[in-house]
Amino acid sequence: MEHSNSNPAATDTRGRVDALLGIVFGDEGKGKVVDVFAPRYDVVARFAGGPNAGHTIIFDGKKFVLRSIPSGIFSEHQLNIIGNGCVIAPDLFMAEARELEAAGYDLRPRLHISTRAHLILPTHRVLDRALEAAKGKNAVGTTGKGIGPTYSEKAARTGLRVGDILEGFEAKYAALKARHEQQLRDLHYTDYDITAEERTWMEGVAYMRQFTITDTVTELGELLAQGKSVLAEGAQGTMLDIDHGTYPYVSSSSTTTGGVCTGLGVAPQAIGDVYGIFKAYSTRVGAGPFPVELFDETGEQLCQIGHEYGAVTGRRRRCGWVDLVALRYAIMVNGVTKLIMMKSDVLDTFSTIRVCVAYERNGQRTTTMPFDTEGWAAVYHDLPGWQTDLTHITTADEFPPAFDAYIRYLEQELHTPITLVSVGPDREQVVMRT
Repeated sequence: MEHSNSNPAATDTRGRVDALLGIVFGDEGKGKVVDVFAPRYDVVARFAGGPNAGHTIIFDGKKFVLRSIPSGIFSEHQLNIIGNGCVIAPDLFMAEARELEAAGYDLRPRLHISTRAHLILPTHRVLDRALEAAKGKNAVGTTGKGIGPTYSEKAARTGLRVGDILEGFEAKYAALKARHEQQLRDLHYTDYDITAEERTWMEGVAYMRQFTITDTVTELGELLAQGKSVLAEGAQGTMLDIDHGTYPYVSSSSTTTGGVCTGLGVAPQAIGDVYGIFKAYSTRVGAGPFPVELFDETGEQLCQIGHEYGAVTGRRRRCGWVDLVALRYAIMVNGVTKLIMMKSDVLDTFSTIRVCVAYERNGQRTTTMPFDTEGWAAVYHDLPGWQTDLTHITTADEFPPAFDAYIRYLEQELHTPITLVSVGPDREQVVMRT
């Protein structure tokens, strides 16, 4: 059941951490790219996010959706780490892991979990729903997975960590649950029952104890000192970063390169290449400003052709053309060294391809990311479509001229090379560019 993949663009990665990040609103296809890149590395590590981040991988006609487990788990010889910057729901982790085990993957020898990662309790999920309901029309559009309340408690220094399940856990859990229940009473949100959910959650805690729960910060430091290589797998995207995204319509974690350092405990000088993943068009899920959003037939076509529905939530993604304002900003914030363009084949049938080159509001135009992106409209530059099926292409020499021109236009505007292009959903449908 194991598989491996040799990467024709392999470089020396010894003793460094390369980061693979979504650089717009997430859902770019990070899982597939990590799966393709993983054989080059000794370790694949998740540094942020929780079970709201679904990374979809398709190979050998099978589809896997990973939520908390790193996407390198399918490669036989990689160590996979869930880092301290992550939040974990034991019941959802157990369901995910058991699904992989049933498919023939032995996780225990090659999956380590940080003692410092925080735990998502059943009451965190209730709090998530209660807080969203209290916001009314100003709701952020969370997944309801308890991510925000868990990170909030982390910052407030009141949370439970994975290491807590190893000793004295029951009393700590009871105290935090009681605090949550009081908060819910204060919010007048009392119509809930977590009895069955809590039972499964506790089963998940017992299941997690079967894995290696360790100080992954020290472990990673020692591995890097030995010359081992690490691929840091991001979750969500730069525009959902708690500091640098479209606040308050953001995630609760640091999704950028800076989050790699804090979420894994690695030093900045250990960072090597930063791979920025984006789609050949744009999508966003949930509420928040989205200047390139299309409300017409074209937007619906992008959604249907691209199957733009959340891997975890099933929510429909809002769709639009590629956004150079957001991409330039994300490249700057992350120090992106190489770009990876996903889902190029979704645009195969369009006669005209539009590119957002600026935002405009009340007669004012900007090419840099504004503090408040509400009310801005996209300014477009049009390019001819290629109207060719890309899914059977295996080398860059086979690219239709219009598609090659689209890539080169983006590179010119973003001042960053596009080194890998995805032309279909399968892990083999990727084309390297030099």
